[in-house]
Amino acid sequence: MVKDWYSILRDLNIYIKNGGGKKSSFRLSFGSRQRSAACRTVSPPPAPPPARTGREVAMAAAAFARGTGLCTAQLPRPLLRTQRIFASGGGAPGRRQHCQQVPAEPRLTRTWQQDGIRNIVLNNPLKRNALSLSMISSLREDILHDIESTDLRVIIISGEGPIFSSGHDLKELAFEKGEKHHREVFETCSEVMTLLPKLPVPVIAKVNGLATAAGCQLVASCDVAVASEKSRFATPGVNVGLFCSTPGVAVGRSLPRKVAMEMLLTGEPMTAQEALLHGLISRVVPEDKLEDETLRIARRICESSRPVVALGKATFYKQMEQDVGTAYRTASRVMVENLALQDGQEGIKAFVSKRKPAWSHS
Repeated sequence: MVKDWYSILRDLNIYIKNGGGKKSSFRLSFGSRQRSAACRTVSPPPAPPPARTGREVAMAAAAFARGTGLCTAQLPRPLLRTQRIFASGGGAPGRRQHCQQVPAEPRLTRTWQQDGIRNIVLNNPLKRNALSLSMISSLREDILHDIESTDLRVIIISGEGPIFSSGHDLKELAFEKGEKHHREVFETCSEVMTLLPKLPVPVIAKVNGLATAAGCQLVASCDVAVASEKSRFATPGVNVGLFCSTPGVAVGRSLPRKVAMEMLLTGEPMTAQEALLHGLISRVVPEDKLEDETLRIARRICESSRPVVALGKATFYKQMEQDVGTAYRTASRVMVENLALQDGQEGIKAFVSKRKPAWSHS
């Protein structure tokens, strides 16, 4: 079996070097592996000694894997890669070869939706889920996708890894990027933050770790925020010479003024319990209960009428910007509008009849 394995590699090496009158800079050997992004055409070499064709080599490799109990993923990388080239026809004699393989750039967010709940995960833990321009744009796209669908009832935003989000990517804020790019970063971020309260469905931040600067701003901009006990919140921009002015907009509207100013002026982190005490978040739970508690809140929201929730959310934020007298007039008018909704009448009828309401969500 070992002899057959070496013969497969030998024949494969010969085929790659001499196949179809072209020589690829893709080189296969036992001790090293070299690969170039481009192929060049050279004069046809002498006819190769009798050997397996590319398809036969690929089939032999697969057969060898099956015979030894290996899965395809356990084959050596050069063989596996070449096997895929032959399987796609890219290495067949007489065909033009393109050795360049450009891997697809991974999305910076992951999203899925089930039972009315859309989960959006900031998915760049190696860069501390920094809110780069690409990340912000991906987040906005996931938020707005089919936002008017009655199947969507609530959105949960979380972060992959031990950090919810570290805020803006400081590399994007370097002087060399220029003022135009800097303005685009902050304007796009502000657009997403101001978008969240205007959505027709509630947005829940699920925080398990550190949320700093614009990451803290994102938490403060959500309608509800559930955090694990180990979570921390900070606006440390002042320590690197960039005062957290835009995070201060959301943080300053969630915390008492002096508490917010202390965060902004010192950059010191706030514990989850302190954040709860001052109103930055709505609930603190043990880390192992974070998922269950967040889903419990989301499912409870899903039990209500979508248009009633949308009307109530919009009214809440609108009246908060008004003086007390104007706020009451606004809220009184909306209560009348709420009663005119089909689900508004259904809820009252169900209560009087002592039955569960059958929402139409219209």
